[in-house]
Amino acid sequence: QVQLVESGGGLVQAGGSLRLSCAASGRTFVGYRVGWFRQAPGKEREFVAAIRRSEGSQYYADSVKGRFTISRDNAKNTVYLQMNSLKPEDTAVYCCAADQSVVGGYKYWGQGTQVTVSS
Repeated sequence: QVQLVESGGGLVQAGGSLRLSCAASGRTFVGYRVGWFRQAPGKEREFVAAIRRSEGSQYYADSVKGRFTISRDNAKNTVYLQMNSLKPEDTAVYCCAADQSVVGGYKYWGQGTQVTVSS
């Protein structure tokens, strides 16, 4: 069993930056693929970024490519999402998720952290 806790959300002006953290407990994060997702009010949850469990290959939604960076620190059992050049449309609840599979869905989910970008 893996427990995920997100932190780092908050209110920021457009053009600003935030770094979200996804900390895992209960088991080492090393063997897990980790993804970030977001859900804005009245919208479906959407994929933001993911990092593979071994070599650390990264994947991004087109809407955040070039602005967001996902990274992992296995020693700290934490995955980060650095968000730069934030836009009002980035406003959402951001959740991290983890799974031991190479591809596919995610078994473990965090509760989420609110990110609000003001114009």
